[in-house]
Amino acid sequence: MDHRQAARYWEANALAWTRLARQGWDVYRDAVNTPAFLDLLPDVTGKRGLDVGCGEGHNTRLFAQRGAQMFAIDVAPTFVQFAAEEERTQPHSIRYAVSDAMELPFAAGTFDFATAVMSLMDVPDHARALQEIHRVLRAGGFLQFSIMHPCFSPPHRRLLRTEHGQAYAVEVGRYFERVDGRVDRWLFSAAPKAAKAGLPPFETPVFHRTLAEWLNAVIHAGFTLERVAEPKADDDTARRVPAVEDTRVVAYFLHVLCHKR
Repeated sequence: MDHRQAARYWEANALAWTRLARQGWDVYRDAVNTPAFLDLLPDVTGKRGLDVGCGEGHNTRLFAQRGAQMFAIDVAPTFVQFAAEEERTQPHSIRYAVSDAMELPFAAGTFDFATAVMSLMDVPDHARALQEIHRVLRAGGFLQFSIMHPCFSPPHRRLLRTEHGQAYAVEVGRYFERVDGRVDRWLFSAAPKAAKAGLPPFETPVFHRTLAEWLNAVIHAGFTLERVAEPKADDDTARRVPAVEDTRVVAYFLHVLCHKR
């Protein structure tokens, strides 16, 4: 599957995704992944940033609220439309555009930093995307991105629960099998039936790469690794949002902070 085919899937997902996420059903994002991403993020006050794969702009707005001058892109026009509508309602001086991480329409050295929250894993050629991001950063600029943890989301994955429903392990396999565009069908598991009624399932293309492939691509693109994080729900979050308690079994997310040399 190439990047244009993948983009068509994300355009088809955009309406249902935005509706459910804005109703609060993307609980892994809101309770675990985004707070941890913000904790890792360096000071962006006054810096010019690019958000790659912005979706409907939720995280882009959070970066702008921290004082960054944000430009954001997504491959799905409907996502960009929703983000731009929100910008008109609650301005954060964010500029949005439809574009692809593998073909960034910016001159070299345009940005002080870039973010990519749970988006690069959905790009058919992650190495090319990293090279493009490196190109549009100034010397000394940084990239911070998050992806599904490749060690714990390989082609075979099954969450194991006790007879009482308590998650206790994740069964994984086929880790070294390269996947190029398998389509998974699902909706946010926390959303009740009433919220999901009448909505088509998401169809998300999967491009599995090993941890070594990811880290080597970061290094080959010209970045220097600075920090890596594997967030999980803390005790309070797990009590408050029981749906994310399973993030304490294994690492669901991998966060990487790196700098352009």
